[in-house]
Formats: sequence, structure tokens, C-alpha cells
Amino acid sequence: MLNFALFGAGRIGKMHAQNIQAFAQSNLKYVFDVYAPAAEAVAKSTGAKVVSSVDEALADPDVHAVLIATSTDTHVDLIVKAAKAGKAILCEKPIDLNTATVNACLEQIKDCPVPIQIGFNRRYDPSHAAIAKAAQDGSIGKLEQVIITSRDPGMAPVEYLKSSGGIFRDMIIHDFDMARFVLNEEIVELQAFGGAMVDEKITEIGDVDSVMLIMKSQSGRLIHINGSRRAIYGYDQRVEAFGSEGMVISNNQTPTSVTRFTKETTQVQDPLYNFFIDRYVDAYNLQLTSFIENVLAKKPVTPSFEDGRRAQMLADAAQQSLETGQKVTLSW
Repeated sequence: MLNFALFGAGRIGKMHAQNIQAFAQSNLKYVFDVYAPAAEAVAKSTGAKVVSSVDEALADPDVHAVLIATSTDTHVDLIVKAAKAGKAILCEKPIDLNTATVNACLEQIKDCPVPIQIGFNRRYDPSHAAIAKAAQDGSIGKLEQVIITSRDPGMAPVEYLKSSGGIFRDMIIHDFDMARFVLNEEIVELQAFGGAMVDEKITEIGDVDSVMLIMKSQSGRLIHINGSRRAIYGYDQRVEAFGSEGMVISNNQTPTSVTRFTKETTQVQDPLYNFFIDRYVDAYNLQLTSFIENVLAKKPVTPSFEDGRRAQMLADAAQQSLETGQKVTLSW
């Protein structure tokens, strides 16, 4: 049995709490949130205990793991505290918005032999995982191109976007990780393009809402990522791998696979999911399952801290390219 302490009882935290309690080999022992009513609500629904501080939960030797679902600016401090307390860690992405802070975190915990998994849950989406497998097992021949579409249903509030770190660090960072996952190698060249296609006011906070990236991997494979903060038809998430012997595509998901035909319409399907938790419900469950099973079996967890750091470095490179209009070369 893996006993958890949950740090952060907001929208994501509540989902994680329910998933922990639903798994036969895990138990949610403690919940902490700076907003006490949120922690109390999660505790009431799961049977966990509210603690007044992070340190109180970490001091309990019966707590084996922590799940960090707090705001991004608190992640590094909590990772360091949990690692030094000897707890296994599952932390929501990103590690931090600043790569220098991520590197400093790594230096502080380098002597702490605890499993650390970063929450790039899309690796665990069954369809996306099948794309990565096909790209690497030779079933589509030699992999040549990877194309990723990533579009949110609507713009987040400006107050959130002001502190989000920008579209690459907040949103497209998932797609950088997905590209590395499918390729199974590093990206060494990158050029980013972006603009305010949805709302010109986004430029007032130094950001864009629409992006396209062209990248090249170590072996010369080509990658394209297109992203938008708004897709009026729902949460648009697609991954394509193209090879010398064929192609595989992970298409969008809908609540059912029913297709309707009438005299007015042909091949009408349910609308796409409009919320990322709904779209990736299986991925979140499988991510947690993998973490629990690997920690209990003393096996490596994935995506690792280093995966999180490298996705962050790609986000930095994309921002640099956008600002300078130049191609960025990365050395690993």
C-alpha cells in the first residue's frame, strides 16, 4: 500500500484525490491546501485528514509518496522538501517556469534517491502511446515526420495568462514532451512562429495565442507542432507519425463512437470534449497507476525529472526563436 499526501486541492488536485482512492494499492492519508475549505472538501470526500502544513505531512513516516498539484511557483520548493524527506514524488507539469530554477532544484536534490515523475499525462493516453509504439517498432517503416495539433477550446482568463509563462511554457510544453516521446530522441533545431489570431490584447502581456513550430531531430526527422488557444469545436488533440511504410494517427476523442445519418446531415458525431480532464481521463488514471506500480516495485518512473527539464528547455528555445525570428540550435 502506498500512502499519499496531496498538496493542492483545486481542480486537478480533486481529480487526483479521487484517483488515488480508487486504486487498490494506494491510500490518500493527508491533504494540504493554502485555501483550507478546498482541502476540507477533498478530505471529506476521500476520508483523508487535513494538515495545517506541508511539513506536518512530510514528517509522517507512514507517508510514502506525495502528489504535487499546487500552483507552478510552489513546485520546486515542494519537490526539494519531499525529496529530502525521502518521499516518492508525482508532480504536475511544469517543474517551474524558469529553467535556471529547475537546474537549481536538480542540484539540491541530486543526492536524494527518490522517484520523481513529472505529470506529462499525455504519454499515457492509449491512442498517443500507440503512436509512439508504432513510430519506434518499425511497423510504419523508417519514421520521417511527426505532426502534432494542440488546440484548446477557448482562451484562459488574462489574469491566468499573465503569470502562465507564455504559450510555450504553459501549453505547448505538453507537445514538446509528446514529440520527444514519439521520436525517442532529442530535437536539435527549432523555429517558432506565432501571432495574435484569437485576441490582439494578448500582445499587451507579451504573449501570442497561435503558434507553429518546425523542428528537426538528431537523426534528421522533421516535426511540426501547431497550437491555438481557441478551437470553437472543442478540445482538438491529434498526433500523426509518418514513415516510409505507412502512417498512424491518434485522432480526437468524443464521448461515444456513434455516427448519425439523416436526410439533412451525413456522418454527424458527438462534439469533441471541451475540457482537458474529460479528454484525458484515461491518461490521468494510467499515469497514476504506472507511478504507484513502479514505486512499489522499485522501478524507474516516467516521465522523469530530466524529461520535464528538457521539455522546459525546448519551451525556452521556442520563446527565443519567436522573439528573435531566428532558428535556434540545441546542444544536449
